[in-house]
Amino acid sequence: MTVPAEQAPDYLNEQPQDADAIEALLDHAFGPGRFVKSSERVREFAEFRPDMSFCAWEGGRLVGSVRMWKVHVGEAPAIFLGPLAVRAEVRKFGVGGELVRMACQAAQAAGYPVLLVGDEPYFGRFGFKAANAAGVRMPGPVDQRRVLALGAELAGPVTA
Repeated sequence: MTVPAEQAPDYLNEQPQDADAIEALLDHAFGPGRFVKSSERVREFAEFRPDMSFCAWEGGRLVGSVRMWKVHVGEAPAIFLGPLAVRAEVRKFGVGGELVRMACQAAQAAGYPVLLVGDEPYFGRFGFKAANAAGVRMPGPVDQRRVLALGAELAGPVTA
């Protein structure tokens, strides 16, 4: 299901002034448990890439966000996708999919493969595969079946 064009959100690169709205959305979507995940360990040392991160705005309200981070997997530079958050009431309209598509397109245009921790049934439609990330070692415990990559086979520890 897609949003009619006249109701479609505006998709814009993340700006510094978006930070508070994004944090509120992430708190709403994931709660405090998000801070103990292996993905959060990556974000603690990775370089934030606002040029590849996007927000979806409906009127003046943030309805979705995706953030991208520069990392290395082994010796290979890559982009780590996440978190992706979308307000519950707009999830069925493809907002999350559009955010993922835009972020991955930006990363690949810059020559980077993309890594994430997520559900292959959802992210597989964008080309992400667990097989492409079978040798990736995340900092901290993670279900290896949920470590997915797009654009290259990646192997090695995830570092700055």
